[in-house]
Amino acid sequence: MMNGVRLALLFWSVWIVEGRPIVRNIRSTHEFDRLIEKHTTETGLPVVVDFYSDSCGPCRMMAPIFKKVAQEMKDTTVFVKIDTNAQYELSSRFQVRSLPTFMWFVGDPRNPTMTEKGGIGEQRLRQSTQQAIRQAEHENVAIELEAFQQYYQEMDANKPQADVESLYQKCAKKTRGSKECVGGSATQLLRKLKKKYGKGPPTKKRYQPQPTTGSDESSGGSKEDSTKKARKPRGSSGAPNLHLATKEQLQVELEKRLDEERDAQVEDEAEDEEEPDPDFKRWTPGPFPQPITIIGGGPAGMSAAIYAARAGLNPLIIAPSMGGQLQGKGVDVENYPALANVTGPAVIALMRHQAAKFGAAFEDDMVLKIDTSKRPFTIHTNETGAIETHSIIVATGAESKWLGIPGEYELRGGGVSSCATCDGFLFAGKEVLVVGGGDTAMEDALVLARTSSKVTLIHRRDTFRASKVMAERVINHPVIEIKWNTTLDEIVGQTLNDPKAARTINTNADEAEEEELDMDSPAPQASETPQEDQMVVKAAIVKNVNTGEKTEITVDAVFVAIGHTPATSFLEGIVDFDPSHPGYVKTVGTSTYTSLPGIFAAGDVADSVYRQAITSAGSGAAAALDAERWLSEEGLGNEAAEMEAELMRELMEDGPGDSSGAYNAYEDAAARVAGVKESLGAEL
Repeated sequence: MMNGVRLALLFWSVWIVEGRPIVRNIRSTHEFDRLIEKHTTETGLPVVVDFYSDSCGPCRMMAPIFKKVAQEMKDTTVFVKIDTNAQYELSSRFQVRSLPTFMWFVGDPRNPTMTEKGGIGEQRLRQSTQQAIRQAEHENVAIELEAFQQYYQEMDANKPQADVESLYQKCAKKTRGSKECVGGSATQLLRKLKKKYGKGPPTKKRYQPQPTTGSDESSGGSKEDSTKKARKPRGSSGAPNLHLATKEQLQVELEKRLDEERDAQVEDEAEDEEEPDPDFKRWTPGPFPQPITIIGGGPAGMSAAIYAARAGLNPLIIAPSMGGQLQGKGVDVENYPALANVTGPAVIALMRHQAAKFGAAFEDDMVLKIDTSKRPFTIHTNETGAIETHSIIVATGAESKWLGIPGEYELRGGGVSSCATCDGFLFAGKEVLVVGGGDTAMEDALVLARTSSKVTLIHRRDTFRASKVMAERVINHPVIEIKWNTTLDEIVGQTLNDPKAARTINTNADEAEEEELDMDSPAPQASETPQEDQMVVKAAIVKNVNTGEKTEITVDAVFVAIGHTPATSFLEGIVDFDPSHPGYVKTVGTSTYTSLPGIFAAGDVADSVYRQAITSAGSGAAAALDAERWLSEEGLGNEAAEMEAELMRELMEDGPGDSSGAYNAYEDAAARVAGVKESLGAEL
């Protein structure tokens, strides 16, 4: 039976998959509601929603994974993306409090069946989507009233007809917009009846394969057909007389035409997104070790890549697409020479493009460990595997610090964050708290002040450590309140009431129908493990460091901005660290050399003093120059290019030493002509 359902859904999807993009970007609340409503009531396909932001690092990491899974499952699932910065109403409706957030909709347009937060990775995304597909297949069931009545005549003729109809209507009301007993409600009723009477009533498939008509996001046909529909001549059947139409009719007609225009644009948008950067190339393994491998994709790593690429070393950059501190910078970069009114992500994008233009290759991955027991070194990554390299530039930057207080870890994803640029917009119109006194805290407070109703900034001292310009902006901002000499002691949470009602049927007409029963094919659950109630931030308990007095502040989110710690844990036992600054790599003198020849450190991993984008970029260039010099001293370089040059040299030198015996193309041609004449004469 289940195989038949799968075939039916697959057959149905053939009609609709041609007309929709692999991943659709939602541009309005109306567009999302229309899409969800259609696939809930007409196609039965599960819908996967990715709530994201361009400034969110984990969102960028998941974007190619989301597209990859969408490509694989495009026949059985609908994939859409929602930019929370542009669609605040939708993110607020579904209580999105951290990014990225993924939701799966099956059978209910108002409430998601499953919700996952953060960079969940390819495996969990695929597993949850497969779970949703199985649920959609299982719930592709409908029970007709007439068949239901005949079933009771056969199984329980004494049951009053009114009770039978009442039970059926209760099942039908469980599904919004349906007059039949369908979907999850129907499958639950089937289980109960089967247990009580030994068999259930006859059913039919809820979603029948048929060609779609009209203009919507799922309609098949070519773009020319959509254009013709959108340009339907005035006076054609079905079109209202706009001169006599009411305001409500005009509004309906306007929405209809806007929908048609939007649907005609969707395919073009999807094609535009697929255009690759001609200069950008992925790394492919070769027969020789990499001359130089750069770990990290921030200013230090990109500068090193540009210098190494221009030196002909074809560097490989290993870094996740989520980026680092500059990627998450929500305000404009104002202290980088020649760059004005440019955001952090834009700066990194320009650097990546420049490095790629000169021949650098990129691998979107995380480094797990480095094997330095033999040369060349071996870098072990999360997905790519082992990569051999002669030299390494470590430019992994720094990670956000945490306070380690009660409620901080438990409420991450529920209002506790270290990235105001990523998650700040989710709390528009709400009160938030920022902890810190440096430039990071100033930037976060200013970003949040754009959208939040109130920003409370607490600092453990009576003066900021931030730059004067940034500090003055915060102090003079009308939305920001500063609490000096204050620390955060605890973050208080509360359970967010789940609006999703359980899919059970209240059948008071017959107690036997109220029981949860089993079928031969058990209904898939929303997840392999029970979904816990979502915990969200309710308040923050702060303490005055002078008096010890504690106060509870009601807030919806807490942003921790107390600095960063170098991301160098994978180097423990390999290179020496600075004893006076834990976590920072110790370099030799003023160079970027580390204690292990062949490994160089650039950027925040070795800079405990300045920690600026401009100084990181400079140290990245220095690391590339040091690595190039070291490779030359060791007699190492671009072995593939050197071998190609050697082969070309040997080919050029090949041939007789006597110039009189050199090859003469004219003599060879004359000999061939003579041979042809003799052959032709013999044949004649």
